[in-house]
Amino acid sequence: MLKNKGHSSKKDNLAVNAVALQDHILHDLQLRNLSVADPSKTQVQKKENKSRQRDTKAVIDTGLKKPTQCPKLEDSEKEYVLDPKPPPLTLAQKLGLIGPPPPPLSSDDWEKVKQRSLLQGDSVQPCPICKEEFELRPQVLLSCSHVFHRACLQAFEKFTNKKTCPLCRKNQYQTRVIHDGARLFRIKCVTRIQAYWRGYVVRKWYRNLRKTVPPTDAKLRKKFFEKKFTEISHRILCSYNTNIEELFAEIDQCLAINRSVLRQFEEKYGHELTEEEWEKIQAQALRRETQECSICLAPLSRAGGPLVGAGQRSRGTALLSCSHAFHHACLLALEEFSVGDRAPFRACPLCRSCYQKKILEC
Repeated sequence: MLKNKGHSSKKDNLAVNAVALQDHILHDLQLRNLSVADPSKTQVQKKENKSRQRDTKAVIDTGLKKPTQCPKLEDSEKEYVLDPKPPPLTLAQKLGLIGPPPPPLSSDDWEKVKQRSLLQGDSVQPCPICKEEFELRPQVLLSCSHVFHRACLQAFEKFTNKKTCPLCRKNQYQTRVIHDGARLFRIKCVTRIQAYWRGYVVRKWYRNLRKTVPPTDAKLRKKFFEKKFTEISHRILCSYNTNIEELFAEIDQCLAINRSVLRQFEEKYGHELTEEEWEKIQAQALRRETQECSICLAPLSRAGGPLVGAGQRSRGTALLSCSHAFHHACLLALEEFSVGDRAPFRACPLCRSCYQKKILEC
Protein backbone atom coordinates (compact mmCIF):
# COMPACT_ATOMS: atom_id res chain seq x y z
CA MET A 1 0.00 0.00 0.00
CA LEU A 2 2.80 2.45 0.89
CA LYS A 3 4.54 1.73 -2.38
CA ASN A 4 1.38 2.46 -4.35
CA LYS A 5 0.88 5.73 -2.47
CA GLY A 6 4.48 6.86 -3.15
CA HIS A 7 4.17 5.94 -6.78
CA SER A 8 0.88 7.82 -7.15
CA SER A 9 2.35 10.94 -5.45
CA LYS A 10 5.28 10.95 -7.89
CA LYS A 11 2.86 10.74 -10.82
CA ASP A 12 0.90 13.64 -9.41
CA ASN A 13 4.07 15.74 -9.06
CA LEU A 14 5.10 14.94 -12.63
CA ALA A 15 1.67 15.90 -13.88
CA VAL A 16 1.73 19.19 -11.96
CA ASN A 17 5.20 19.99 -13.24
CA ALA A 18 4.17 19.20 -16.80
CA VAL A 19 1.09 21.41 -16.55
CA ALA A 20 3.18 24.20 -14.98
CA LEU A 21 5.79 24.04 -17.74
CA GLN A 22 3.10 23.97 -20.42
CA ASP A 23 1.42 27.03 -18.87
CA HIS A 24 4.78 28.87 -18.73
CA ILE A 25 5.49 28.11 -22.39
CA LEU A 26 2.07 29.40 -23.39
CA HIS A 27 2.58 32.57 -21.35
CA ASP A 28 6.03 33.03 -22.86
CA LEU A 29 4.55 32.78 -26.34
CA GLN A 30 1.85 35.27 -25.30
CA LEU A 31 -0.96 32.79 -26.13
CA ARG A 32 -3.08 33.90 -23.19
CA ASN A 33 -6.36 32.84 -24.76
CA LEU A 34 -5.15 29.24 -24.47
CA SER A 35 -4.08 29.45 -20.83
CA VAL A 36 -4.29 26.09 -19.04
CA ALA A 37 -4.05 27.46 -15.50
CA ASP A 38 -7.46 29.19 -15.55
CA PRO A 39 -9.66 28.11 -18.51
CA SER A 40 -12.64 30.06 -17.23
CA LYS A 41 -10.66 33.32 -17.31
CA THR A 42 -10.72 33.55 -21.10
CA GLN A 43 -14.51 33.24 -21.22
CA VAL A 44 -14.91 36.02 -18.66
CA GLN A 45 -12.57 38.27 -20.65
CA LYS A 46 -14.53 37.63 -23.85
CA LYS A 47 -17.80 38.59 -22.15
CA GLU A 48 -16.25 41.78 -20.74
CA ASN A 49 -14.93 42.76 -24.15
CA LYS A 50 -18.36 42.25 -25.74
CA SER A 51 -20.06 44.36 -23.07
CA ARG A 52 -17.52 47.17 -23.54
CA GLN A 53 -18.11 47.19 -27.29
CA ARG A 54 -21.84 47.56 -26.72
CA ASP A 55 -21.42 50.42 -24.23
CA THR A 56 -19.03 52.45 -26.41
CA LYS A 57 -20.55 55.29 -28.42
CA ALA A 58 -19.39 56.79 -31.67
CA VAL A 59 -17.18 59.83 -31.18
CA ILE A 60 -16.99 62.45 -33.94
CA ASP A 61 -13.53 63.97 -34.35
CA THR A 62 -13.96 67.65 -35.27
CA GLY A 63 -10.23 68.29 -35.42
CA LEU A 64 -10.42 70.88 -32.61
CA LYS A 65 -8.41 70.04 -29.53
CA LYS A 66 -9.73 70.93 -26.13
CA PRO A 67 -7.51 73.00 -23.82
CA THR A 68 -7.04 69.99 -21.56
CA GLN A 69 -6.00 67.80 -24.49
CA CYS A 70 -3.11 70.03 -25.61
CA PRO A 71 0.05 68.43 -24.18
CA LYS A 72 2.83 70.67 -23.00
CA LEU A 73 6.31 70.38 -24.42
CA GLU A 74 7.70 69.41 -21.03
CA ASP A 75 5.18 66.56 -20.71
CA SER A 76 5.93 65.31 -24.20
CA GLU A 77 9.67 65.23 -23.42
CA LYS A 78 9.27 63.10 -20.28
CA GLU A 79 10.64 59.56 -20.33
CA TYR A 80 8.70 56.72 -18.73
CA VAL A 81 8.72 52.92 -18.54
CA LEU A 82 5.96 51.12 -20.43
CA ASP A 83 5.80 48.13 -18.06
CA PRO A 84 6.90 49.43 -14.63
CA LYS A 85 5.47 46.37 -12.79
CA PRO A 86 6.95 42.92 -13.43
CA PRO A 87 4.57 40.32 -14.99
CA PRO A 88 2.88 37.92 -12.56
CA LEU A 89 4.74 34.70 -11.83
CA THR A 90 3.65 31.63 -13.68
CA LEU A 91 3.06 28.31 -11.93
CA ALA A 92 6.42 26.97 -13.09
CA GLN A 93 8.19 30.02 -11.67
CA LYS A 94 6.31 29.64 -8.38
CA LEU A 95 7.32 25.98 -8.14
CA GLY A 96 10.95 26.89 -8.87
CA LEU A 97 11.13 24.97 -12.14
CA ILE A 98 12.08 28.16 -14.08
CA GLY A 99 13.86 31.24 -12.77
CA PRO A 100 11.77 34.36 -12.03
CA PRO A 101 11.86 37.33 -14.46
CA PRO A 102 14.45 40.02 -13.82
CA PRO A 103 13.39 42.80 -11.42
CA PRO A 104 12.49 46.23 -12.87
CA LEU A 105 15.45 48.44 -13.61
CA SER A 106 16.05 51.45 -11.41
CA SER A 107 16.58 54.98 -12.70
CA ASP A 108 20.36 54.56 -12.38
CA ASP A 109 20.23 51.31 -14.36
CA TRP A 110 18.18 53.00 -17.09
CA GLU A 111 20.71 55.84 -17.17
CA LYS A 112 23.54 53.36 -17.75
CA VAL A 113 21.55 51.63 -20.50
CA LYS A 114 20.89 55.00 -22.14
CA GLN A 115 24.57 55.99 -21.96
CA ARG A 116 25.47 52.69 -23.63
CA SER A 117 22.95 53.41 -26.38
CA LEU A 118 24.34 56.93 -26.87
CA LEU A 119 27.87 55.55 -27.19
CA GLN A 120 26.66 53.12 -29.85
CA GLY A 121 24.89 55.97 -31.69
CA ASP A 122 21.59 54.09 -32.01
CA SER A 123 19.46 57.27 -32.02
CA VAL A 124 21.58 58.79 -34.81
CA GLN A 125 21.17 55.75 -37.07
CA PRO A 126 17.85 54.70 -38.66
CA CYS A 127 15.44 52.30 -36.96
CA PRO A 128 16.77 48.72 -37.47
CA ILE A 129 13.27 47.44 -38.33
CA CYS A 130 11.89 49.96 -40.87
CA LYS A 131 15.28 51.50 -41.84
CA GLU A 132 13.84 55.03 -41.55
CA GLU A 133 14.91 58.00 -39.45
CA PHE A 134 13.34 58.37 -36.01
CA GLU A 135 12.39 62.05 -36.54
CA LEU A 136 9.47 62.98 -34.24
CA ARG A 137 7.83 59.54 -34.05
CA PRO A 138 7.67 57.74 -30.65
CA GLN A 139 10.89 55.95 -29.80
CA VAL A 140 11.55 53.15 -27.29
CA LEU A 141 14.72 51.97 -25.55
CA LEU A 142 15.03 48.33 -24.49
CA SER A 143 16.91 47.11 -21.45
CA CYS A 144 19.47 45.60 -23.85
CA SER A 145 20.30 49.21 -25.01
CA HIS A 146 18.75 48.82 -28.48
CA VAL A 147 16.45 51.52 -29.87
CA PHE A 148 13.41 51.15 -32.18
CA HIS A 149 10.27 52.92 -33.26
CA ARG A 150 7.51 52.10 -30.82
CA ALA A 151 5.09 51.17 -33.61
CA CYS A 152 7.77 49.04 -35.33
CA LEU A 153 8.49 47.12 -32.12
CA GLN A 154 4.79 46.50 -31.49
CA ALA A 155 4.36 45.23 -35.06
CA PHE A 156 7.40 42.97 -34.67
CA GLU A 157 6.07 41.49 -31.39
CA LYS A 158 2.66 40.93 -32.98
CA PHE A 159 4.21 39.26 -36.02
CA THR A 160 6.59 36.97 -34.10
CA ASN A 161 4.11 36.41 -31.25
CA LYS A 162 6.88 36.58 -28.66
CA LYS A 163 8.77 39.22 -26.72
CA THR A 164 12.36 39.08 -27.97
CA CYS A 165 14.70 41.88 -29.10
CA PRO A 166 14.88 42.03 -32.93
CA LEU A 167 18.68 42.44 -32.77
CA CYS A 168 20.11 40.47 -29.84
CA ARG A 169 17.12 38.11 -29.28
CA LYS A 170 16.99 38.87 -25.56
CA ASN A 171 13.82 37.57 -23.84
CA GLN A 172 11.71 39.42 -21.29
CA TYR A 173 13.22 42.83 -21.96
CA GLN A 174 11.98 46.01 -20.38
CA THR A 175 10.89 49.01 -22.45
CA ARG A 176 11.31 52.74 -21.83
CA VAL A 177 10.00 55.61 -23.96
CA ILE A 178 12.74 58.13 -24.87
CA HIS A 179 12.96 61.23 -27.08
CA ASP A 180 16.62 61.29 -28.18
CA GLY A 181 15.75 60.86 -31.85
CA ALA A 182 13.24 63.74 -31.74
CA ARG A 183 15.78 65.97 -29.99
CA LEU A 184 18.50 65.19 -32.54
CA PHE A 185 16.01 65.75 -35.39
CA ARG A 186 15.08 69.19 -34.00
CA ILE A 187 18.77 70.10 -33.70
CA LYS A 188 19.33 68.99 -37.30
CA CYS A 189 16.36 71.07 -38.50
CA VAL A 190 17.54 74.14 -36.58
CA THR A 191 21.06 73.74 -37.98
CA ARG A 192 19.69 73.44 -41.51
CA ILE A 193 17.50 76.54 -41.08
CA GLN A 194 20.45 78.51 -39.70
CA ALA A 195 22.63 77.38 -42.61
CA TYR A 196 20.00 78.48 -45.13
CA TRP A 197 19.61 81.83 -43.36
CA ARG A 198 23.37 82.43 -43.23
CA GLY A 199 23.62 81.54 -46.91
CA TYR A 200 20.85 84.02 -47.74
CA VAL A 201 22.53 86.80 -45.72
CA VAL A 202 25.93 86.13 -47.30
CA ARG A 203 24.48 86.06 -50.83
CA LYS A 204 22.64 89.33 -50.18
CA TRP A 205 25.81 90.92 -48.77
CA TYR A 206 27.83 89.68 -51.76
CA ARG A 207 25.32 91.14 -54.24
CA ASN A 208 25.50 94.52 -52.52
CA LEU A 209 29.30 94.30 -52.49
CA ARG A 210 29.40 93.55 -56.22
CA LYS A 211 27.26 96.64 -56.84
CA THR A 212 29.61 99.01 -54.96
CA VAL A 213 33.16 97.58 -55.08
CA PRO A 214 34.75 96.93 -58.51
CA PRO A 215 36.35 93.47 -58.90
CA THR A 216 40.09 93.00 -59.39
CA ASP A 217 39.79 90.84 -62.50
CA ALA A 218 40.22 92.89 -65.71
CA LYS A 219 37.23 91.43 -67.58
CA LEU A 220 34.89 91.65 -64.61
CA ARG A 221 36.12 95.17 -63.86
CA LYS A 222 35.36 96.22 -67.45
CA LYS A 223 31.85 94.80 -67.24
CA PHE A 224 31.35 96.51 -63.87
CA PHE A 225 32.20 99.97 -65.22
CA GLU A 226 30.22 99.40 -68.41
CA LYS A 227 27.20 98.62 -66.30
CA LYS A 228 27.79 101.70 -64.15
CA PHE A 229 28.12 103.97 -67.20
CA THR A 230 24.95 102.50 -68.66
CA GLU A 231 23.08 103.23 -65.43
CA ILE A 232 24.41 106.80 -65.33
CA SER A 233 23.44 107.50 -68.94
CA HIS A 234 20.01 106.02 -68.29
CA ARG A 235 19.57 108.27 -65.25
CA ILE A 236 20.59 111.32 -67.27
CA LEU A 237 18.07 110.54 -69.98
CA CYS A 238 15.36 109.87 -67.42
CA SER A 239 16.12 113.11 -65.56
CA TYR A 240 15.54 115.14 -68.74
CA ASN A 241 12.26 113.38 -69.45
CA THR A 242 13.61 112.19 -72.84
CA ASN A 243 13.76 115.82 -74.09
CA ILE A 244 16.88 115.37 -76.22
CA GLU A 245 16.71 118.84 -77.80
CA GLU A 246 17.02 120.63 -74.45
CA LEU A 247 19.84 118.29 -73.40
CA PHE A 248 21.85 118.98 -76.56
CA ALA A 249 21.18 122.74 -76.27
CA GLU A 250 22.57 122.73 -72.72
CA ILE A 251 25.62 120.75 -73.85
CA ASP A 252 26.26 123.25 -76.69
CA GLN A 253 26.00 126.15 -74.24
CA CYS A 254 28.55 124.56 -71.92
CA LEU A 255 30.93 123.95 -74.82
CA ALA A 256 30.61 127.57 -75.98
CA ILE A 257 31.47 128.84 -72.49
CA ASN A 258 34.52 126.56 -72.32
CA ARG A 259 35.71 127.73 -75.75
CA SER A 260 35.44 131.40 -74.74
CA VAL A 261 37.49 130.72 -71.59
CA LEU A 262 40.18 128.95 -73.61
CA ARG A 263 40.20 131.74 -76.19
CA GLN A 264 40.77 134.38 -73.50
CA PHE A 265 43.55 132.25 -72.02
CA GLU A 266 45.26 131.92 -75.40
CA GLU A 267 44.94 135.65 -76.07
CA LYS A 268 46.64 136.41 -72.77
CA TYR A 269 49.45 133.83 -72.83
CA GLY A 270 49.55 132.58 -76.41
CA HIS A 271 51.20 135.54 -78.26
CA GLU A 272 54.98 135.87 -78.48
CA LEU A 273 56.64 138.58 -76.34
CA THR A 274 58.63 141.35 -78.09
CA GLU A 275 62.20 142.37 -77.28
CA GLU A 276 60.96 145.48 -75.45
CA GLU A 277 58.73 143.36 -73.23
CA TRP A 278 61.63 141.00 -72.49
CA GLU A 279 63.83 143.99 -71.53
CA LYS A 280 61.19 145.16 -69.09
CA ILE A 281 60.91 141.66 -67.63
CA GLN A 282 64.72 141.40 -67.29
CA ALA A 283 64.86 144.76 -65.53
CA GLN A 284 62.17 143.56 -63.14
CA ALA A 285 64.22 140.40 -62.52
CA LEU A 286 67.33 142.51 -61.71
CA ARG A 287 65.33 144.47 -59.18
CA ARG A 288 64.45 141.20 -57.45
CA GLU A 289 68.19 140.66 -56.81
CA THR A 290 67.85 136.89 -57.04
CA GLN A 291 71.32 135.33 -56.54
CA GLU A 292 70.55 131.59 -56.81
CA CYS A 293 68.35 129.13 -58.71
CA SER A 294 65.25 128.17 -56.74
CA ILE A 295 65.37 124.62 -58.10
CA CYS A 296 68.97 123.52 -57.44
CA LEU A 297 69.85 126.35 -54.97
CA ALA A 298 73.09 126.99 -56.92
CA PRO A 299 74.26 130.56 -57.81
CA LEU A 300 72.94 132.07 -61.04
CA SER A 301 75.20 133.67 -63.72
CA ARG A 302 74.01 136.95 -65.21
CA ALA A 303 74.51 138.19 -68.75
CA GLY A 304 77.87 139.92 -69.04
CA GLY A 305 78.73 139.22 -65.42
CA PRO A 306 81.86 137.53 -63.98
CA LEU A 307 82.22 133.81 -63.32
CA VAL A 308 80.74 132.60 -60.06
CA GLY A 309 83.56 131.37 -57.89
CA ALA A 310 87.02 130.19 -58.85
CA GLY A 311 87.14 127.06 -60.98
CA GLN A 312 83.36 127.05 -61.56
CA ARG A 313 81.66 127.32 -64.91
CA SER A 314 78.48 129.27 -65.23
CA ARG A 315 75.36 127.53 -66.59
CA GLY A 316 72.83 129.13 -68.93
CA THR A 317 70.07 131.12 -67.24
CA ALA A 318 66.43 130.93 -68.34
CA LEU A 319 64.30 134.02 -67.76
CA LEU A 320 60.56 133.48 -67.51
CA SER A 321 57.81 135.88 -68.51
CA CYS A 322 56.86 136.17 -64.84
CA SER A 323 60.35 137.70 -64.14
CA HIS A 324 61.66 134.60 -62.30
CA ALA A 325 65.03 133.15 -63.33
CA PHE A 326 66.35 129.58 -63.13
CA HIS A 327 69.13 127.45 -64.56
CA HIS A 328 68.06 126.33 -68.02
CA ALA A 329 69.09 122.72 -67.31
CA CYS A 330 67.13 122.72 -64.03
CA LEU A 331 64.05 124.13 -65.78
CA LEU A 332 64.27 121.50 -68.54
CA ALA A 333 64.55 118.73 -65.94
CA LEU A 334 61.51 120.10 -64.12
CA GLU A 335 59.52 120.31 -67.36
CA GLU A 336 60.34 116.69 -68.18
CA PHE A 337 59.37 115.67 -64.66
CA SER A 338 55.99 117.46 -64.73
CA VAL A 339 54.32 115.21 -67.28
CA GLY A 340 50.86 116.70 -66.75
CA ASP A 341 51.87 120.19 -67.93
CA ARG A 342 52.05 120.74 -71.66
CA ALA A 343 53.67 123.60 -73.58
CA PRO A 344 53.02 126.46 -73.98
CA PHE A 345 50.99 126.49 -70.75
CA ARG A 346 53.49 125.22 -68.19
CA ALA A 347 53.40 126.73 -64.71
CA CYS A 348 56.23 128.58 -62.98
CA PRO A 349 57.73 126.63 -60.03
CA LEU A 350 57.38 129.71 -57.77
CA CYS A 351 54.25 131.71 -58.75
CA ARG A 352 52.46 128.88 -60.66
CA SER A 353 51.61 131.22 -63.58
CA CYS A 354 51.91 130.19 -67.22
CA TYR A 355 55.15 131.37 -68.71
CA GLN A 356 57.28 131.90 -71.77
CA LYS A 357 61.02 131.53 -71.36
CA LYS A 358 64.09 133.21 -72.84
CA ILE A 359 67.67 131.91 -72.57
CA LEU A 360 70.12 134.59 -71.41
CA GLU A 361 73.66 134.41 -72.79
CA CYS A 362 76.44 134.49 -70.23
